[in-house]
Order: sequence, then C-alpha cells, then structure tokens
Amino acid sequence: MRNKLCAFLIACMASFASIAAETVNISQAWARATAPGQEVGAAYMVLQSAADATLTNVTSPAADSIEIHKMWMNRGVMEMRMLESLPLPAGKAVKLEPGGFHLMLFDLKKPLRVGDQLTLTLKIKDKDGKSHSQLVRVPVKSAKD
Repeated sequence: MRNKLCAFLIACMASFASIAAETVNISQAWARATAPGQEVGAAYMVLQSAADATLTNVTSPAADSIEIHKMWMNRGVMEMRMLESLPLPAGKAVKLEPGGFHLMLFDLKKPLRVGDQLTLTLKIKDKDGKSHSQLVRVPVKSAKD
C-alpha cells in the first residue's frame, strides 16, 4: 500500500511540475487570412510569462517554417528583420501584432481561410534553460476583423 501511495504522489508531483513549466499565458491569438496561391502568412498574439522566458521556435503542420520577425519604421521606410528568439520578460505583455513583432509562416500547405483554425506549437525556454512546448489554436481572420 505504501509503494502505491508513493508512486501516486510522485506521479502527481511530476504532473504539477509539467503544468508549472507552462507559465506563458497566450491571448488574442489570430492569423491573417491569405489569398489563393499566397504561400506566406502571418500570426499574432499576446504572450505574458510569469517568469523570465524566451520564445525560441514555432512550428505548425500548416507551414514548412515559421520565423519570429520584428518590423519598425526607419526614416520613413518599413524594415523587417528575423529574430533568433524573442525575450518574454516576467510579468510584461509582449505583443505580436501587425507592424511590430509577429510570426511569419512560410511555404503554407494551403491558403489560410477565414474561420479556419491554425495550430501552432511554441517552444519556450525558461531562465534556467529548460524548454517546454505550448500548443495554441489560432483562429484565422480577415485583416479587417
């Protein structure tokens, strides 16, 4: 009986540890609908981490690759650069939005249509270097919504 209780407690603690590792709240997620034949899309969301963390990678079955990008105005010209990672400072909302940080989806398998759901897997590294993945389902909307 004691062995069963110990095994149960260990399983509970392991389950709690995996839940505690997922400390990034993801809200306001959406992806922009694409035109037929368009092979590049974009996704946006707000990420808020309870502890310092870093978004290191994003994958999806809908695209061959996904990059983290930053856009900004420089002397009247919009510039964009790929980032290797995106810091998520503790307690601060990091907005991925048009004209700023965002996710670029390359080589889409099919167009993103209004009403579709896009599945993204975010790989997040905590301040101790431990990584975990968070799955997010992203509604596809028109740019006007």
